[in-house]
Amino acid sequence: RITLLELMMVKVSDKNSVSSEEMNVFVRHADFLAVCFQDKCGAVLKLTAAADAEDEEALVTIRLLDVLCEMTSNNSQLEHLQSFPGLLETAVDTLRLTHLAGKQAVNIFTATHAVTGQEEISHPAVGFKSHLIRLIGNLCYKNKENQDKV
Repeated sequence: RITLLELMMVKVSDKNSVSSEEMNVFVRHADFLAVCFQDKCGAVLKLTAAADAEDEEALVTIRLLDVLCEMTSNNSQLEHLQSFPGLLETAVDTLRLTHLAGKQAVNIFTATHAVTGQEEISHPAVGFKSHLIRLIGNLCYKNKENQDKV
């Protein structure tokens, strides 16, 4: 699943080589990806426990968020996902929960807390909060209704 999402990420982020037919396929699959993210977003919170650092569901959720961020960066998919029921609320709630989880334990969700000395950042959840903020910002872009919700 992770490999498939990474392949989708590459294709979605390369806006020059995507045909209109492929873009229509991505729009149709956007609903499925959004539902998967909504169902699995709590799995990332398990990563705060050291034993769950390689939880596959959490890694899939992180990749789902990456793909959704890229999809909402594209105008043809943005409007569709802006009106998707519950996606914005799920992103905001997940951001609140990751913020609280980061305060209660070692904060693995932001790069500033994950760096110790000169060691390289290797935890898969680093940057998760910033990607949530990016998704929320994209969903609110030129959308007064979503801006009012946030």
